[in-house]
Amino acid sequence: MTHEQKPFVVIYDTTLRDGMQGIEITYTVEDKIQIAHKLDELGVDYVEGGFPLSNEKEAEFFRRARDEHFDHAKIVAFGSTRKPGRKAEGDPHIEALLEAETEAVIVVGKAWTEHVTKVLKTSLEENLEMIYDSISYLRSKGRIVFFDLEHFFDGYKADPDYALKVLRAGTEAGAECLVVCDTNGGTLPHEVAEIMGALPQKELAPLGVHFHNDTGNAVANSLMGILSGAIHVQGTINGWGERCGNANLCSIMPTLHYKMGYPITAGPHLTKLTAVSRFVAEKANIIPDKRQPYVGEAAFSHKAGQHVDVLLKAEHLMEHMDASLVGNERRILISELAGKSTILKKLSRYGSFTKDSPEVEQLTRLLKEKEAEGYEYEAAEASFEILILKTLGLYKPLFEFDNYHLESFKAGSADSKTVGKLFLCAEDNEVMGAAVKVGPVEALDAALRDALLPYYPFIEEISLTDYRVRVLNPERATGARVRVFISSRNHNGHTWDTVGVHENIIEASWQALVDSYDYYYNIFVLSQRNTQ
Repeated sequence: MTHEQKPFVVIYDTTLRDGMQGIEITYTVEDKIQIAHKLDELGVDYVEGGFPLSNEKEAEFFRRARDEHFDHAKIVAFGSTRKPGRKAEGDPHIEALLEAETEAVIVVGKAWTEHVTKVLKTSLEENLEMIYDSISYLRSKGRIVFFDLEHFFDGYKADPDYALKVLRAGTEAGAECLVVCDTNGGTLPHEVAEIMGALPQKELAPLGVHFHNDTGNAVANSLMGILSGAIHVQGTINGWGERCGNANLCSIMPTLHYKMGYPITAGPHLTKLTAVSRFVAEKANIIPDKRQPYVGEAAFSHKAGQHVDVLLKAEHLMEHMDASLVGNERRILISELAGKSTILKKLSRYGSFTKDSPEVEQLTRLLKEKEAEGYEYEAAEASFEILILKTLGLYKPLFEFDNYHLESFKAGSADSKTVGKLFLCAEDNEVMGAAVKVGPVEALDAALRDALLPYYPFIEEISLTDYRVRVLNPERATGARVRVFISSRNHNGHTWDTVGVHENIIEASWQALVDSYDYYYNIFVLSQRNTQ
């Protein structure tokens, strides 16, 4: 089948509903509105906004969404079929969908006989009537209706005839798409192919797929579903969702477009994919998964010196695609496994060097010495960038340090506090910074900001996003050497990591903190000035 013959695949995002059911994930109404706009910019076709009947926050989202302009994406309200023994008209679930005033709605119904009899506690025939009545009524009100067949694959395994009756009921009622769901995430790819291949698809409304990731197969199942005839796929950004999550659209979309040749609206916009992935993570206050395919920091990272050497000679041998196609970038990791090729790659932005250049020799030696002391630059590339600048004589410190002083205290039942004071020279001025915070590192950072902000307003652009400590020689107990990593981010979403090592955790933190500010000053501020 050629690219032109392959059917268009609808991308349906449920980050704002199913994704919010994941552990530790919550969004404000404003967060949800902003994420919906990012998904629209990405070219997602449908954005499921939530269940308007569940709580006031969800209802508020739909009220807000009515006044928002989306260039492409349609907002979808989620709900269930009417209750047993009622009519769709007047049923609270159905009326909530109408009151959301979205162009499209999605209705979930039962496809597993055991679910009908044990959960709904109604007859199999009544369940079919509930499905037909709910969908046809919503269609009569002018809505695009998607039908989620909950537990479809388990239902089909238990009673294929009844599962097929559910599909036919949705078709006859006028559903835009029949979305077969693997609700408990236990279906495997070969089962997807077998079951979907056995369906009389020409007699049914178009099929869609919705998979959970409990066996780690949600993306594979989704792609198999497309190969087996589905033209609509559901998932979430970053694969978040209940239990182990949903199918990850950050993997599905580029795979469909770049690897499988299926046309999707998001295709021309996939250069925004990494940025959207990280934007959603920021709104959820969750550190992005560095090892996530396509959009993770490690997705196009290279560590072993031999790999980097090959990369410099033939890029396609070590990377399955150009990282920029999904808005990501190649990263050359610095570690004890790195050879001179790795360091050469890092130095390339500063000029022309060879493996025999004295700068390469010096950095190679320095790297080994630092890592012997406990430094690790694989996860702290910004600190290694500072080493490069110092080696090349290009480093310009943000300030000249004099001293810092920290004092922690606790009185009675009140929370402990830390007073931080430091003295330094900035722009030829001797200045002091002071702050009172709970923890010593927080106090040190706040005092440093207090001292620098009058001279360097760009300090406000920097925020610290993560702080990690690793004990290097635990046998020394409280006298052990520690390694501290600090992650930072600027107002444009660029992130960087720095490292410090010392027997004193405060000093290790100070090293990483100073590197973070120096990196931003040298790489962003000074380089921008030089190009103006």
